[in-house]
Amino acid sequence: MAIRTSTAEWQGDLKAGKGTMTVGKGAYTGPFSFASRFEDGTGTNPEELIAAAHAGCFSMALSNGLAKEGFSPKKVATKADVHLGPDPAGGFAISKIELTVDAEVPGIEKSKFDGIVEGTRTGCPISKLMKAEIVVKATLKS
Repeated sequence: MAIRTSTAEWQGDLKAGKGTMTVGKGAYTGPFSFASRFEDGTGTNPEELIAAAHAGCFSMALSNGLAKEGFSPKKVATKADVHLGPDPAGGFAISKIELTVDAEVPGIEKSKFDGIVEGTRTGCPISKLMKAEIVVKATLKS
């Protein structure tokens, strides 16, 4: 089973602090801050990385689903919009992820395409993540 790893470090309090996230083996390293997450500041944020992961996963999974049904997609492009806002229970939460797909698939009927898209919506690994068990191993250094 594959295990993929990324890291993040945060220094300081929520509003004045700053952090750095690294994806994988350094494919991307960049800053994040309160302003980049909750305002229009420079840098990225966890939700943008979730959006990129979901868009990439969905595009690959849909291409695979189409191929399994005998169709050869020329292109599958996915945009993911992750909605972050106040959580009624306190703090913040992701309330929704909207996926917008632009696909070029010769010879497929719309109803067949829609069925494969729906299977991908529930079957791609990142979609399934939203229901996954979360395990935390924490160490406190003094």
